[in-house]
Amino acid sequence: MAPGYSLSEALTVMEQAAGDVLTPDYQTALDGQSREFRESGQQLYLIFVLALAFIYLVLAAQFESFRGPLVIMLTVPLAVTGALLAMKLTGGTLNVYSQIGLVMLIGLITKNGILIVEFTNQLRDQGRNKIEALVEACVLRLRPILMTTAATVLGAVPLAIATGAGAESRSAIGWVVVGGMSVGTLFTLFVIPVAYTWIVGERKVVTAAGAAPVPAAAPART
Repeated sequence: MAPGYSLSEALTVMEQAAGDVLTPDYQTALDGQSREFRESGQQLYLIFVLALAFIYLVLAAQFESFRGPLVIMLTVPLAVTGALLAMKLTGGTLNVYSQIGLVMLIGLITKNGILIVEFTNQLRDQGRNKIEALVEACVLRLRPILMTTAATVLGAVPLAIATGAGAESRSAIGWVVVGGMSVGTLFTLFVIPVAYTWIVGERKVVTAAGAAPVPAAAPART
């Protein structure tokens, strides 16, 4: 396959050429990686949507809220953008193995948002207002996010630069993880706090039976 062209583009050109040259009496069939790509291509979108829905529902049950998980899920398009950019720069294509890497990337990148949102909610449960809790959570969770991201990226580098038999499959997954985690984490540190501020509302507490709910007060400063 010529450099700079994806497997999908190559198959499209071949099918068009076969339709122009061959008579209706002839039939064509795919084999190997091309057949796997064509068979799994339609299923990828369903798997991707199911993975997003499953993670969202699990997070909604964990946080007992629909807004918090929505903030966390914003990390996914950021990571996917980084993965596609990495494949573009390295001459990779969207094949079966890179598709597997994209699905795996969903679970890897959402943990960054979980660290920030979960700790922010814990601080707000202690009486902090939203902005104070969010700022402190970002400061305290910055090091764990950077350390886990660095460990994941460094662990995927050997896959990305692999050579020899089967290197194409390992390289595709490796570059998806390296690009997705690097770009996704960088933008997550800025997007998640802003999204949390706009999407997640103020907490409400009831001071007495039958009393109207009032916003949680900030802790007294000494």
